[in-house]
Amino acid sequence: MTSHTLHFMPPPPRRGRLARLGDWMARHRGAILAMQWIIVVFYLVLVALPAFLPHPHPEARLFSSDFGAASSVDPTFSVDGGQSRVEKIPYAASWRDRLVLLAQYLFWGLWWPFVILSILLMGRVWCGVLCPEGALTEFASRHGRGGPIPKWLRWNGWPLVAFILTTVYGQLISVYDYPQAALLILGGSTVAAVAVGWLYGKGKRVWCRYLCPVSGVFALLARLAPVHFRVDRAAWDAYRQRTSAVDCAPLLDVKHLKGATQCHACGRCSGHRDAVTLSARSPNGEILGGPPPTTHEALLLIFGMLGIALGAFQWSVNPWFVRGRQAVAEWLVNRDILWPLTDSPAWWLLTAYPEANDVFTWLDGAAILAYIGIVTLALGGATLLAVGGAARLAGADWRRLALGLTPLAGIGLFLGLSMMTATHLRAEGHALPWLPYLRGALLGLALAWSAWLGLGLLRADTPRRSRLVVAYALWLMPLTAVGGSWVLVFYVW
Repeated sequence: MTSHTLHFMPPPPRRGRLARLGDWMARHRGAILAMQWIIVVFYLVLVALPAFLPHPHPEARLFSSDFGAASSVDPTFSVDGGQSRVEKIPYAASWRDRLVLLAQYLFWGLWWPFVILSILLMGRVWCGVLCPEGALTEFASRHGRGGPIPKWLRWNGWPLVAFILTTVYGQLISVYDYPQAALLILGGSTVAAVAVGWLYGKGKRVWCRYLCPVSGVFALLARLAPVHFRVDRAAWDAYRQRTSAVDCAPLLDVKHLKGATQCHACGRCSGHRDAVTLSARSPNGEILGGPPPTTHEALLLIFGMLGIALGAFQWSVNPWFVRGRQAVAEWLVNRDILWPLTDSPAWWLLTAYPEANDVFTWLDGAAILAYIGIVTLALGGATLLAVGGAARLAGADWRRLALGLTPLAGIGLFLGLSMMTATHLRAEGHALPWLPYLRGALLGLALAWSAWLGLGLLRADTPRRSRLVVAYALWLMPLTAVGGSWVLVFYVW
């Protein structure tokens, strides 16, 4: 009698929830594309339509007609000195008023603050799944000329240059307040993205990879994301079946992917060669153990996110700026130099909206540029010197050490952009008594997180304790300066 031994193959390992989510994204690419086009239509309507509507009435509100009025009656005085009361008629906002206010609230009150938050929490899923510019430039690339990407376009300094130009120009034309300015900057960026997509690449996101004004910021913040698409090189190399190449829109070599910096988290590569999975990780892992940034990325972090951005958020709430501008104006008048006090000739040069009593002079524009420049050079320069000095003492790469400032920069961007959220909510009559405590908690988290990362980076490279203490003291100096600047914005000014 012959006996047969039965050999059972072990079942494949059960994939976790995150991995299954990534696989779902790969299988349901059509649903993601449909959602992207819905967002594209929504985006184009909210960017374009309000720019051709009248500026809202000063008393117009998005959700109510008369928030902020203490009562429904106002006191008036009669001829004999007696006081009488007349009923105040609330202003009824038209649909045009509400549409313009809705666009401002959605873009600057919700859209951009929570885009920053989404990058910190989920990596660049905004870029790969939701961004309308990304969808449009990829569509144009699939149906365009398909030319080769020129060498000049691949320069890795373009995100730094684009961030500086769009941030500063946006302040000069009040991009947060007026839909015409938003259409010029956001719409101009979209047109450029479509043009680049049509000219270069074959179904790829050339604009997003090399030229997008926020791609450098997103690449830095994505290093902190607690989820990413992880590539198992051993499983990739052991896979023996023939497979087609991954359709990676941002032009990445998926096989050698080691972090979330450039990955758009679109999910197309999930499950490829049984080696790519959406996985959890330590938020500190890529900072402490990943590759160092390029020089341009480090400069964007130090001078862009901690310098220019902070100056842009500060100038409109700083009373010292107002007093300094007034002193310069008086000095010019006393010397009969009046041309800097003339109004802007066009809204696309400097803010010019007479119907809203908001017109910049040439002096206003120069003052804004000077303020942002001074803040950038002071904070960015001091930060660079401190980071460079600490890196020299530790024998470390200053660019790698600068990455420890990413939590402070990222949470600072969220705090600054959410100032518009608070402004819109207060205009609707919400007092927000909890807001100072939330801001303090987030600022404290940012400072503590960056302090911890800085210590971890220095420990890895500094063998001598005495050098570590001095280097860490230098490292804490920019944290104190940036933290103090935010305290002035939220609690002093």
